[in-house]
Amino acid sequence: MQPIGPLMIEHKLIERMVKLLGNELRKIEEVARVDTDLLLTGVDFFRMYADRTHHGKEEDILFKQLSARPLANDHRQTMERLIREHVFMREVVQRLSAARDRHIRGDADVLAEIVYEIDRLVTLYPLHIRTEDKQFFGPAMSYFSETEQSAMLEEFWEFDRKLIHEKYTRIVEEREKAMSYHEGRG
Repeated sequence: MQPIGPLMIEHKLIERMVKLLGNELRKIEEVARVDTDLLLTGVDFFRMYADRTHHGKEEDILFKQLSARPLANDHRQTMERLIREHVFMREVVQRLSAARDRHIRGDADVLAEIVYEIDRLVTLYPLHIRTEDKQFFGPAMSYFSETEQSAMLEEFWEFDRKLIHEKYTRIVEEREKAMSYHEGRG
């Protein structure tokens, strides 16, 4: 299997979450009510799975290794655009999370912002995925030998194995800091 195989499989799950948010978007527009639990799940999904897991492998492994190669100009430009899109999608998810939080606190004016940010995700992600799957991943593999591709695939698996530990270590550390702060004040 080429390293792009797992990335394309991950795209399928991302597309399923995008579809869920697209359905939620239509529901919000029809009844002016937000499923805040779905938004919380979506924000966590995009942060942990789409961004940290999926984009992490792309940026920290594939794109990093491609950057060291003499890429054709169009391939380098596409890679740079994909990275900018990752950054933009992180920002959209951050704004969606903040809007959800304001909605929960009773901000009635935030509904349009929630709709806007969901629309951006459900519009951009399919285009982004199509670019990677149909235009970029195949040519990108031509810059690596079979041995290098196998090594990259191993690096992907190792990256995934570490993620769950990273997430929950961070959660415990944040809670410990918060507790120390509160105990130090009391």
